[in-house]
Amino acid sequence: MGNVNEELELAVERATQNILDSYRLGRSIDRIAEAEEPNRDVIVRLIHELFRILYPGYYRDPDSSYRVYRTDTCIRPMIEDVCINLTEQITLALRYSDTIGSREEAESQAQRVAAAFLDAIPRVREYLETDLQAIFDGDPAAYSKSEVILCYPGFYAITVYRLAHELYRLQVPMIPRIMTEHAHSKTGVDIHPGATIGKYFMIDHATGIVIGETTIIGEHVKVYQGVTIGALSTRGGQKLQGRKRHPTIEDNVTIYSGASILGGETVIGHDVVVGGNCFITSSIAPNTRVNVRSQELTLNTAGGKE
Repeated sequence: MGNVNEELELAVERATQNILDSYRLGRSIDRIAEAEEPNRDVIVRLIHELFRILYPGYYRDPDSSYRVYRTDTCIRPMIEDVCINLTEQITLALRYSDTIGSREEAESQAQRVAAAFLDAIPRVREYLETDLQAIFDGDPAAYSKSEVILCYPGFYAITVYRLAHELYRLQVPMIPRIMTEHAHSKTGVDIHPGATIGKYFMIDHATGIVIGETTIIGEHVKVYQGVTIGALSTRGGQKLQGRKRHPTIEDNVTIYSGASILGGETVIGHDVVVGGNCFITSSIAPNTRVNVRSQELTLNTAGGKE
């Protein structure tokens, strides 16, 4: 056993030296200075705090000592904490901006952005109230709005998207994407923070939904599981950055499970119903129902084909 331990010790020593040597190659993955990058764990904690601000009666601090919740005394410390931590993270993220020079300039800009973000929270809550109503009205399995807020992964994903979108609009690098990818990992819903989504947005069952960066979605739109609203092709890579690559979905559209709608020039007109598993790469006129032609179902039994 002593020989085994000695061999393992040598292996650990060798691996340590080899890995440290690999850090000195100057690649993107070799950066070590943690203080220069936004902290993903801090941003995830900020999401939790923002949920407590957005939904004060539903999300509480489990470690808090207070027994009676008073909004007027509890909300200010939470907002201050969000403001301080968000400003710090935005300062770090702004190093990726071509327009920011010094650390002082980044801090000053971060303070302005954090203040503008906090000012936007009442508007975010206004939109979320309509999303909550749309999900509750559209799902007979929802027995209360409280159930939607506390249980529905689609509503969680929409909430995080609404917050991240405000930071995206304020031209904050990286942080909005960290937020929506956190929601993606929890819910299976991948909404890019750059997408533009109107009021009364309903996601049902959540899992497997993809909504691309330049997507525009109107009001009263319902999206079911497994739907992709994406780019027709990404072969152009970085050259496509900034172009409209994803579809426009007008008001009162329903998109059923498994459908794929692709392309920046694709417009789904108002009051369209897209059936399950449809593959669409061109525009659809308003008031149209789109369905895949019925496929033949073949059953093989012990006695032969039916």
